[in-house]
Amino acid sequence: MTKIKVVIVDDSALIRSVMTEIVNSQPDMEVVGVAPDPLVARDLIKRTNPDVLTLDVEMPKMDGLDFLEKLMRLRPMPVLMVSSLTERGSEITMRALELGAVDFVTKPKISIQSGMREYTELIADKIRGASRARIKPRTLQAPAAGGATPLPQLRNPLTSSEKLIIIGASTGGTEAIREFLMQMPSDCPGILIAQHMPEGFTSSFARRLDSLCKISVVESAGNERVLPGHAYIAPGHSHLLLTRSGANYMTKIEQSEPVNRHRPSVDVLFRSAAQAAGKNAVGVILTGMGKDGAQGMLEMKNAGAYNFAQDEASCVVFGMPREAIAIGAAHEVAALSALPGLVLGHLATHGGRALRV
Repeated sequence: MTKIKVVIVDDSALIRSVMTEIVNSQPDMEVVGVAPDPLVARDLIKRTNPDVLTLDVEMPKMDGLDFLEKLMRLRPMPVLMVSSLTERGSEITMRALELGAVDFVTKPKISIQSGMREYTELIADKIRGASRARIKPRTLQAPAAGGATPLPQLRNPLTSSEKLIIIGASTGGTEAIREFLMQMPSDCPGILIAQHMPEGFTSSFARRLDSLCKISVVESAGNERVLPGHAYIAPGHSHLLLTRSGANYMTKIEQSEPVNRHRPSVDVLFRSAAQAAGKNAVGVILTGMGKDGAQGMLEMKNAGAYNFAQDEASCVVFGMPREAIAIGAAHEVAALSALPGLVLGHLATHGGRALRV
């Protein structure tokens, strides 16, 4: 078996030691080098040609983001960020994901050594996921040309107020969700999102999206009326569910047990949408490792929802969409760039008068 080669970059000797212990305890991966800063890491990468790099977000001598930007431009490779559980750490991590990092893991607040050991399974899974990721060279995206094909318009206001878009994602999902939401018009149906992300990071994620999108994006607080032109992101500490109160759709958050090892779980959100919205919902499953969301999406389909899955070529990790496609939960499979238009096109075509459940 060829082992996954890992280089660890962190200014903390303790973190380097614990991360090395975690990685080397796994039968399918090994540490081929450690570095206290990006300057040492640069030479290590050339010498060892690793499959995955773990990188502290706050580094001496060269800023971790500067190093990441140069790395993704000159030598694209899977990078797993190691972030502190602080507001600054979460903001830097969001920027790192935009620059091309595949995923991130957090350092525990208290008792770093024992805390990191508790994270062994999580860290190992994230390294495995990163090693399978599709990494593309980073290029500056030019603004869309004035003659670009316009997205379908939602002419019937009942389409916006009664229909819903339900999204699930994991590894690579922060950028996929950003790309999707930035295409949404201000009158789009209400959107509920479950993205695998720790507590403290979903609020930064929501603020970042809110600053970029035409629609309003918030971290769900629960008990909110789901409004057109608004997106509600599951908080990192809770499941997000869709409920119904009379004629209104409402959000609900709960801290029940993790599902598929995740809280928030995509399956929990999708199942609640199947029950509360039925054929008024459109499901979208995006890039991510594992199978969370597949069964819930099948329940949405059986309840009358219309579902889309991101295709393999545009996924960072084709895990969750593949599982949903394999069990027949998706009606259509398409590239990420095409999904906003397809979703809105379906809603514009099939909106008609509101279909009440």
